[in-house]
Parts: sequence; structure tokens; C-alpha cells
Amino acid sequence: MAHKPSLMERVTARTREVLHTRGYSRRTQETYVAWIRQFLQYHAAVHPMAFEQSHAEAFLEHLGGERNLAPKTRNLAASALEFLYGQILGKDGLEHVPRARGQKSVPTVLSRREVRAVLAELRGRYRLIAGLMYGTGMRVGEVLALRLKDLDFELAQISVRNAKGSQDRYALFPERLQPHVRRVAARVGQLHERDLGHGGGWAPLPGALHVKVPRAGWELAWQYLFPAARKSTDRATGRIGRQHLHHSAMQRAMKDAVRASGILKPATCHTLRHSFASQLLRDGYDIRQVKDLLGHKDVRTTMIYLHAVDHTGLGIRSPLDRSDFGAALDDD
Repeated sequence: MAHKPSLMERVTARTREVLHTRGYSRRTQETYVAWIRQFLQYHAAVHPMAFEQSHAEAFLEHLGGERNLAPKTRNLAASALEFLYGQILGKDGLEHVPRARGQKSVPTVLSRREVRAVLAELRGRYRLIAGLMYGTGMRVGEVLALRLKDLDFELAQISVRNAKGSQDRYALFPERLQPHVRRVAARVGQLHERDLGHGGGWAPLPGALHVKVPRAGWELAWQYLFPAARKSTDRATGRIGRQHLHHSAMQRAMKDAVRASGILKPATCHTLRHSFASQLLRDGYDIRQVKDLLGHKDVRTTMIYLHAVDHTGLGIRSPLDRSDFGAALDDD
């Protein structure tokens, strides 16, 4: 007897389908589905079509109260529920649900020496991925989602597709990394040839491109620069190929590298993006140029990096360093 999908399975399957069709990243798809699943479990006694705004508010209060989750995490859950209400259930959005406000903090940044120390502890493609994050300012998900067609060696630029906020942009392509990227791309080509010979070789495509251009997923240009070690089945087409390396693998490698380097700062993959931005500002580049490279919509978002710059030098010296009192401290 065939398995009859539960209501939750039907809702989450529909959510995945709509997210994929609209070109949301794989990570966003996973995150939204996970939050929607938790929401449905929390209100297991309520039919989804009976959901009201009060149900969303109760769940979000639960996340902030009993579970004591950070404001940023709760707001991500709220975005998932807004998608569920508006795009899946056909209800009014959750515009009136107040978003949690967190304490603003300056970003953690690494010096050039600290970045070198972290990179020295990474191996293989993990070092190259980290180098791209620091050298371009791209997010970890953006680097992992790169396809061979996004690399422009002639113009020394990288196309960042379907970035956060659904905005495409160009990133720098550091000259020092280009030979390493060429070698990795050549190995991807060899792997692709082997996969094609064994019934694989399909790269999952954004949105409904597999319908508009049916053969595109088999082409080398659409293969990921950092493919997963194992083949998998694409949910949208049922074809066998490779997703890109999962972000959790890179995050673990980065965490281990920071620990091994002896750096005590709470550095993560995103810290390399912060360090890219603060270093450009420290080198005197215009903040609007940095804004465009990072893909920020508003320059006010980029201005947070000025705090990191102001306190790490630009000719400003502490009054303690300019006084005789500082030498007196050496007597202790």
C-alpha cells in the first residue's frame, strides 16, 4: 500500500517546490523548511488553513522566551513564516508582526597576519574557499555556489548570482588566486567527464531553467566549482549529479583552523568578509565602492565597518602612548 503523505509533508513539499522555482538558494530552502516544520509541530492541533497572525506571534514569543533564541534567529523564523502565510497558504502576510531588535555590535575582523595564520591551517580546497572569501568579500554560500561559467579570467571578475536580496553583482577576482582556481576548474572538468560516463553529471539549476533549457544541467559551464564529494538526486528533476559542497563542511574547517592558529577572536567564515571590507576602507577605498563589492543595498549597512577601521589605526594614537605616564606602567 502506497504511503499517503501527511499534511506536514504536503506543506513542506509544496514549500520546497515554490522556493526552488523562485530561485532561492539551497541553504535558504533548507532553513525555511526547517522553521516551517517546527511551526507546524508547535501548532500540531491547528489545520494550516486556520492559521492566523496570532499563531505566528505565539510561536515567535516561544522562540524568544522558552527557547531564548537570538533576535537574528527569531527574525529568520519570522521570514520563513511570512513566506508560508503569503506564498503557500495564500493568506495575508505578517507585516504587522514586530521583528525582534538585537543589540548592534561591531563586526569581528582579522588583521592580515591573522588571516595568513588561519589560511596556513587550512588544506586543499578549504584554503582556496577561504582565500576567495577574504579576497572578494563574498559570503560562504556565494563562494560555494559558484559555477564554472561565473569565472571571468579575462576581465578578472566573478559573477555572483542570486546573492542575498536576489541581487546579482560582480566581485573582484584576485590575480593571486587565479592559477589555483584554474587547476580546481580543470579537476572539475575531469570529474564531470567521469560522472557523465557513469550516468551522472547533472548540476541542479536555479528556478525553472531545467524546463526552459533542458540540457543546461549536463553542460560543463553549469557545474559547481566546489562540487560535493558524493552524487545525489536533484529533487526538481530526479537526475543524478552533484550539489555544491555543503556550507557546514567549510564552517567546521574554518572553526578548526581558527583554533589551531591560536587566535582567540570569535572568527567564522563571515569574519573573512568583514576583514575584506575593513581592510579596503583602511586602505583608503571609497565606502561606496566597498558597498557595491559587498552587495549592500544601503551604504548605512557598510558603515558599520568604519567602526573597525577607526579603532585600528589611521594615524590615531592613544594619549597614553604620547605621555610619560605610559613608561611608568613598565615599573610593575
